[in-house]
Amino acid sequence: MSLGVGIIGAGTVGSGVIEILAESAASIRERTGVPVELVHVADTQPAALETPGLGNVRASLDAEALLSDPDVDIVCELIGGIEPAKTFILNALKAGKNVVTANKMLLAYHGPELCKAAADNGAELRYEAAVGGGIPIIKSLREGLAANTIKSVYGILNGTCNYILTRMTHEDRELEEVLKQAQELGFAETPPDLDVEGHDTMHKCQIIASLCCSTEVDPADIPVEGITHITRADIVYASEMGYVIKLLAIVRNVDGEVEAQVRPTLVPEEHLLASVRNEFNAVYVDSEHTGPTLYYGKGAGQMPTASAVVADIIDIGLRGEASALPPFIYGPRRKVRDEDQLEGRYYIRLTTKDQPGVLGQVCTVLGNHGVSIASCIQHERHVNDAVHVVLMTHETKQGGLTAALREINSLPFITKPSHRMPVL
Repeated sequence: MSLGVGIIGAGTVGSGVIEILAESAASIRERTGVPVELVHVADTQPAALETPGLGNVRASLDAEALLSDPDVDIVCELIGGIEPAKTFILNALKAGKNVVTANKMLLAYHGPELCKAAADNGAELRYEAAVGGGIPIIKSLREGLAANTIKSVYGILNGTCNYILTRMTHEDRELEEVLKQAQELGFAETPPDLDVEGHDTMHKCQIIASLCCSTEVDPADIPVEGITHITRADIVYASEMGYVIKLLAIVRNVDGEVEAQVRPTLVPEEHLLASVRNEFNAVYVDSEHTGPTLYYGKGAGQMPTASAVVADIIDIGLRGEASALPPFIYGPRRKVRDEDQLEGRYYIRLTTKDQPGVLGQVCTVLGNHGVSIASCIQHERHVNDAVHVVLMTHETKQGGLTAALREINSLPFITKPSHRMPVL
């Protein structure tokens, strides 16, 4: 007896799933023993229902028709966004149907509600495709590293940002120019805010934090900074100090609290994440018994994401009649550490007037707030030009640094707001 699959949303990812199931159902059954059959597709756009590979598959303009179809055992929600995706998933779970989704935004904001609905109805909710595209990072964290306490996770999880930073690093170009090219090549949306402001990465960071720390994490508690303030000058200064800049999702288990943040970060050139280029993603996990492991691959795109969706379908089939696995396991609510309490080393770029005594005054302010300087770059002055003063701190609390930079920004020789980034 076949496992009936229904797909809500026959767009980019949905059509990729349709293609895989049309071409590979026989080989999937041969390799895994799971008899998978696409039986129903729903989309509000009639043209989408003309996707090659549908054949005699039932097609509907109304998702409710798919949800009520008795032949559909697994519902794949591939439309994205909050609504109507949330209602579709809840209705599917209440009907006892298993669900596969790629919807990172929905999971980030409503994961606990969806998790409860799955548990209450004995159904599975799987979401491998929501983080890292074709990289099996969710399965690795849930199953492969299940014997470990996860100490930290550092993820390059947005291909658009990584593409932009790669081109800025290797082609001596500014962000605006590279972003325009990325949009022309289809690596960036128009408008690109969800990507370049860090919110897409935050959604994935929230999922990883909830999974690794076994607690509910409010997205509002995750500090987010995108890449829009990164300049070519920052790239050059970082390189001079032996670093490359990457937008990272950072999750740490520290003293019973959860650290979760999204920041452009200076990564040492010898670190494995430093070599991840262009639209590729990577997740670096440090766990208690296994130590460091790296997961690398295409983090987005039609077929990598569709492959992750089908992998979840197969896993549900392999489970058979066994009890459903909860999508998240939430233990006691743990505090998400306030960003002022985050500790680490920081890169600071100041733009100042060209006059004597600047560095001394800056260091005095930093010292008054408990911030110690490890190194400094100040290139040869040019008369009447603004100059950059670039500092690297020792370990310090972010709150002290924030207060110091607020005071420094008010000094009369500072011509632009200071810019800081954490150091891995």
